[in-house]
Amino acid sequence: MKTVGIVGGIAPDSTIEYYRQIIAQYRAQSGAGDYPSIIINSINLRRMIDLITANELAAVTEYVLDAIEKLARAGADFALMASNTPHLVFDDLRERSRLPLISIVETACAEAETLGMKRVGLFGTRFTMRANFYPNVFSRAGIEIILPSDAEQDYIHTHYMDELVNGIFPAETKKRLLEIVDQLRERSQVEGIILGGTELPLILNDGAHNGVPFLDTTRIHVKRIVAELLVDETENNTQPSGGQPTFPTSETIPVGPLSFFESRSS
Repeated sequence: MKTVGIVGGIAPDSTIEYYRQIIAQYRAQSGAGDYPSIIINSINLRRMIDLITANELAAVTEYVLDAIEKLARAGADFALMASNTPHLVFDDLRERSRLPLISIVETACAEAETLGMKRVGLFGTRFTMRANFYPNVFSRAGIEIILPSDAEQDYIHTHYMDELVNGIFPAETKKRLLEIVDQLRERSQVEGIILGGTELPLILNDGAHNGVPFLDTTRIHVKRIVAELLVDETENNTQPSGGQPTFPTSETIPVGPLSFFESRSS
């Protein structure tokens, strides 16, 4: 059995959701009701945010590399970050990590491409919305990233950092986020919204709004993780250059109701 290593705690609630969804999807797909092997290294969110805010990206890289190294020493076969924002340094991490890494951005792009999307909105922290890592990856697939206005970005970021990362999901915040979805659709004719923060699916948990589907990056990421956990041993030994994992095609397996989180999101 392969073991997945998760750099988590960025933030804790979404790390819990990763754990829950990986187990649920793995058991549904394994055919035997087995449980996956998971190692979680929960790092200091405050330290991570302080480094990113100060634009000390080299220090972010070193911090996450150390976390990945601990996962490797603990026996992980591949790893991921249970968060979007640290993908600011994903390319450097991939180049230097001794474990293969699964990118949340690349998996989200593959999903949007499969759905035939060409214009998608992006919600996330200010760091994510104003960085290049989403546009760089999506542009290679011919998909345009559309951002909310500056004021809308400020609203999303503030409520993300003050509420969502602390496990607080007010109804008023959800209402305003959905209004921004409507405004993006009206202004820019977006075909979907990337929930580019792993806490966002915990509040925007309806899957779509007024015909605009949400690309839940957590759930999309988990689908790829489970596919890698279940890949045949013969396929495990055939990796592309750079040591990154390959993924078989797999159907999305519905995960049960988010009972714990839904009760906090109302």
